[in-house]
Amino acid sequence: MASHIVGYPRMGPKRELKFALESFWDGNSNVEELQQVAADLRSAIWKQMAEAGTKYIPSNTFSYYDQVLDTTAMLGAVPARYNWNGGEIEFDVYFSMARGNASVPAMAMTKWFDTNYHYIVPELGPDVKFSYSSHKAVVEYKEAKVLGINTVPVLVGPVVVELKAAGASWVQFDEPTLVKDLDAHRLQAFNHAYAELESSLSGLNVLIETYFADVPVEAYKTLTSLKVVTAYGFDIVRGTKTLDLIKQGFPSGKFLFAGVVDGRNIWANNLASSLNTLQALGDIVGIDKVVVSTSCSLHTSVDLVNETKLDQEIKSWLAFAAQKVVEVNALAKALSGQKDEVYFSANAVALASRKSSPRVTNEVVQKAEVLI
Repeated sequence: MASHIVGYPRMGPKRELKFALESFWDGNSNVEELQQVAADLRSAIWKQMAEAGTKYIPSNTFSYYDQVLDTTAMLGAVPARYNWNGGEIEFDVYFSMARGNASVPAMAMTKWFDTNYHYIVPELGPDVKFSYSSHKAVVEYKEAKVLGINTVPVLVGPVVVELKAAGASWVQFDEPTLVKDLDAHRLQAFNHAYAELESSLSGLNVLIETYFADVPVEAYKTLTSLKVVTAYGFDIVRGTKTLDLIKQGFPSGKFLFAGVVDGRNIWANNLASSLNTLQALGDIVGIDKVVVSTSCSLHTSVDLVNETKLDQEIKSWLAFAAQKVVEVNALAKALSGQKDEVYFSANAVALASRKSSPRVTNEVVQKAEVLI
């Protein structure tokens, strides 16, 4: 069975990007040095996923500041106060939009759904003129291709012609607003947008990814009726009602990217429980149509390997981004009949340890709580 990661932390296992950005902003390094740090991080992430056995590896999930800002730049939706005169958006404009400068304020930030992440809010209005002004998605796809890794470019909004020309066979559109309670007008607009894109998307496998919550009934109906879509990604961790909708009906012949590994916490997955869920989904959509995935992009620390001073018992309970990649691929192999019994047994022992540990369940605290 195939495996997929929605997205991966970009800061680096030792916060390499943070330090490179601060050095660049302070004038202690140049653009080329910053870009080299970024390229090294992307390369390491792609190689790690490939070595773990991940089939659908995302690209264009890296950002120097914010992925929504990257989409704003890609569409050329730059507010007039930044004095951008067209062409490819360079770092001076990009970081001015993100951080402001001595003469102009930054764009506003707000929370990304119910996470602690904040994104740069686009400033859209009747005077905005869109133009294709950042080739980042294509550049990073080609960058991975040079390494021998055929990634799935991830877009918050679609730009596909150049990706097709570069050789992309899959493209992932993140559509998280579908978990909101959208009215009929907005759902119709969503349907119309993908109908307009149908000819551009011809020849590509299209994955629409949702996350963070259940997909409401009407949005599910709209989404699963789209002709141009090859696969649907759902957050199965938080989307228990979505799981019920899938059981009630799923488009024949389509792929289900099942987000069973939690991308929002640091705890090890309950592999046995997730495997049961995946097998049940396989009975509904066909086992060959199930792709094991994360519930969302990995909003976690990068790698437990660096936690050398952490208590070993507690460490066995945890899974950071690198470990979650391994979990996803272990589940995919188990689903295809290649279960790693040793790995699954160790996981069960760790879960039992956490459940029974006085570090987690403290009777004194429980009794005190009852008396409150």
